[in-house]
Amino acid sequence: MKTILVTGGTGYIGSHTVVSLLENNYKVVILDNLCNSKISTLARIEKISSKTPDFYQGDIRDATLLASIFKNHPISGVIHFAGLKAVGESQKEPLKYYENNVTGSITLLNEMFKANVKTFVFSSSATVYGEPGSTQYEEGMSTIPINVYGRTKFMIEEVLRDCAQANPDFSVACLRYFNPVGAHQSGLIGENPVGTPNNLMPYVGQIAMGKLPMLKVFGNDYPTPDGTGLRDYIHVDDLAKGHVLALSYLEKNSGALTVNLGTGKPYSVLEMIAAFEKVSGKNIPYEFVDRRSGDLAEYYANPSLAKKLLYWQAEHGIERMCEDTWRFYQQVELSHS
Repeated sequence: MKTILVTGGTGYIGSHTVVSLLENNYKVVILDNLCNSKISTLARIEKISSKTPDFYQGDIRDATLLASIFKNHPISGVIHFAGLKAVGESQKEPLKYYENNVTGSITLLNEMFKANVKTFVFSSSATVYGEPGSTQYEEGMSTIPINVYGRTKFMIEEVLRDCAQANPDFSVACLRYFNPVGAHQSGLIGENPVGTPNNLMPYVGQIAMGKLPMLKVFGNDYPTPDGTGLRDYIHVDDLAKGHVLALSYLEKNSGALTVNLGTGKPYSVLEMIAAFEKVSGKNIPYEFVDRRSGDLAEYYANPSLAKKLLYWQAEHGIERMCEDTWRFYQQVELSHS
């Protein structure tokens, strides 16, 4: 049974990937500093999978801790989620993002190479594309990120590609994903950020629970059917499966792989609100405000390369995304009452 180190494994996408790994008979070691997740997620992972991952609370910049993890466990691969991810904050505090995301990843790679671990799946982002001049994003497009968060992801991708070039037995997959939403069908794990949510669906979920008063919709004058931005929303369970399939691919192939993980079908903000209202039976009040700088009218994935190489494709649609999100928010509320 292979052992995988998952950094950021109690976070939103990390926790779902841990569940998927456990279901596929991997052993899992989690490293997370809990800056945007909760320790209670571990018990929820155990309840879903009936398996207990090993857990270390700590930071990917802590080389001593990383060395001890690699020494104490027969790690065969790393899936790397740990990093800061708020675009707005990255613009205000660039050094914090370069230090956490880029320097942290380099520290992790250094300790990984010392331990002779040569398989690495990286949680990248569609933000690396910037504004490529087309609405459908393909892996061969130019990458000119337009915000600090996207630049940190792109820099890490470049580091990984250089490492693969210099080390022929190093296998790396950079998974560029679009807008993760949804939650595990059990309702036990989902996106429950510390503080006010930055993303659409947790914000909508908190409005439905009466925690927040109203949604601000940034821009209603885009050249789209209803004037609001179109995005490629992908169910987090589909995303988790993509990471496990990427790991499986790397076990048989060396070099650097870059693939999009998305549905290839964009939905508008108003379509997402309407779908959530339908499944929850709750009214989601919203108001239109000015566009945010750097936001695009529309973008979505061309996911055909992931289908061809990883035999992966998204299975869950918009209704399932909203159903699972709503179930999770109701469960969270029950567990706090």
